[in-house]
Amino acid sequence: MHMNGISRTKNQQTGFTLLEAMIAIAIMSIGILSLAAVYAQGIQVANMTQMDYIAEKKAEEAVETIFAARDSKVLAWTNIRNVTGAGGSSDGIFLNGPQPLCAPGPDGLYGTADDLTNQPDVIILNAGPDKILGTADDVVMPLTNMTRTIVITNIAGESALRQITITMTYYTGRMQRTYTLVSFISEFS
Repeated sequence: MHMNGISRTKNQQTGFTLLEAMIAIAIMSIGILSLAAVYAQGIQVANMTQMDYIAEKKAEEAVETIFAARDSKVLAWTNIRNVTGAGGSSDGIFLNGPQPLCAPGPDGLYGTADDLTNQPDVIILNAGPDKILGTADDVVMPLTNMTRTIVITNIAGESALRQITITMTYYTGRMQRTYTLVSFISEFS
C-alpha cells in the first residue's frame, strides 16, 4: 500500500498541465512580439538617420556652391539673394520656395532658374552588375521626396553680410522631417 501512495503522488506532480503550458506560450509570445516591435522601430530609426544625413549633406552642398560662385566671381554680390522679380543687375538668382533636388544648370548653382529639372538628383547606393561605381547600371535612390528651400536675407546694418538659410524637407515613411542649415556669407572672399 505504501508503494501505491508514492506512485499516486508521483503521477500528480510530473509534467505540465495544459493551463501551465498555455500560460508559458502566452508569455513567450508577448516577449517575441515585443522584440519584433523593437526591431521594426530600429529599422525605422536607421532609415531616418540615413535621410537626415543625406539632407545635411545636400544643404551643405548648396551653401558650398554659393561660396564657390562668390569666390570665382561667377556671381556678383548683388545677385547673391533670392529673386525679387524686379529684374535688373541687383536682382537675385535664387528661386523662392521649395525646389526639387535636381542637377544644377550651367551656372553650377542649386536652386536657380537654369537647374536641370529633367535630371533629378540621386544617391548611388551600390555599383551595378559591372561592379564599377559611376556607370549607368549603378543602383540609385532618387531624391524625389526631398525639397530644398534657399533663403538669402540681408543683415540689418551690414551691407556686406547676408544670411543663407537652407531648409531641406523630406519624408521618411509617412513622417515629414526638416533639416535647416544657417550660414553667413560676406561680400569679400
